[in-house]
Amino acid sequence: MVNSIGAPAHAPHRLGAVSALVWSYVAAMAATVVALALLAFTAPGQATEEAWGHAVIVMLFAVLLLVRLRSARSGSTRAVRALGVIAAALLVVNLVEAALPDVFPEWMRVEMVAIALWMAALIILVRRSARR
Repeated sequence: MVNSIGAPAHAPHRLGAVSALVWSYVAAMAATVVALALLAFTAPGQATEEAWGHAVIVMLFAVLLLVRLRSARSGSTRAVRALGVIAAALLVVNLVEAALPDVFPEWMRVEMVAIALWMAALIILVRRSARR
């Protein structure tokens, strides 16, 4: 008989919506980097140093979310909490950066607000899954 007290067998199923949000966030951040690369050649004013800095940082957070998601899907409650903490940090930072006047191109400010909403949804889903 196998002891499964440490990690419930249904843990991966509970995180299906969380996984979908994280993977779609990763894809969106990769698309942002590609868009910046294209803009660097076609409209350099839209691919500022600040925009690149932001894109690199959010891409690093995307990788971090993936790492924590993997652990969470393996049953780690600490990793589930970490997903919520990372999402909360991304929510706050993106809202603050979007509010800074004349720092980022307008298209990126819209993206930052979208990321904040995305992270709010992720926080809600993580909290729901942690309660079950």
